[in-house]
Amino acid sequence: MALRNLAASVPDAELRAKLTPDYVMGCKRILISSDFYPALRRPNVQVVASGLAKVDGNTLTAKDGTSCEVDAIVLATGFHAVDAPIAGLIFDADGRSLAQAWNGDMRALRGTTIAGFPNLCMIIGPNTGLGHNSMIYMIESQLNYIVDYVATLDRTGAAALDTRPGAQQAWCDDIERRMASTVWTTGGCVSWYLNAAGRNPTLWPGSTIGFRRATRRLDPGEYELILQRQGTGR
Repeated sequence: MALRNLAASVPDAELRAKLTPDYVMGCKRILISSDFYPALRRPNVQVVASGLAKVDGNTLTAKDGTSCEVDAIVLATGFHAVDAPIAGLIFDADGRSLAQAWNGDMRALRGTTIAGFPNLCMIIGPNTGLGHNSMIYMIESQLNYIVDYVATLDRTGAAALDTRPGAQQAWCDDIERRMASTVWTTGGCVSWYLNAAGRNPTLWPGSTIGFRRATRRLDPGEYELILQRQGTGR
């Protein structure tokens, strides 16, 4: 369907070839637009598909050696989605930042809590993003989970809950297994969904209903109860 639309929208075979991906549809985020192809067909637009190699003043040089003069450069190269800038501002009891703990590979239990960081709950954490459906549904599911997290603290009288490393690892291993057959992994592209190791820490590999079931309530067995606040004697 997408190829038929491309053929109908771009009669020029050379331009159409430049606009035809060499990977499976969905491997990168799909652009839904009714004016993208018409814009590229305008006589004052040139599509250079080889990528930018060098900027020298107002001269751009492409990887194929072609160059052109420009007044402005707009970089639309994707999203920085495989890490979270706030991770550098969150520290554990030993002074280690969350960014250091992740070491370039975000991981969390049910996309919400992280081993070694008691009482830290995240919204839209690792592997909660969607290539479909609404993120609001995912956020609501996480909020339900966090409410049960706080209720568990209140019910047990614990000062904090710390995610058990084994529970987090089991959750991430299951996501890895399910992710292996998805188009984001097998589609033949390099996308902003993947980190430097080629792992997808960004997207949820299942349905939103499945995620809601997984976060319906907290499993106390996945957490260590910390009964006293360290250093307070209380």
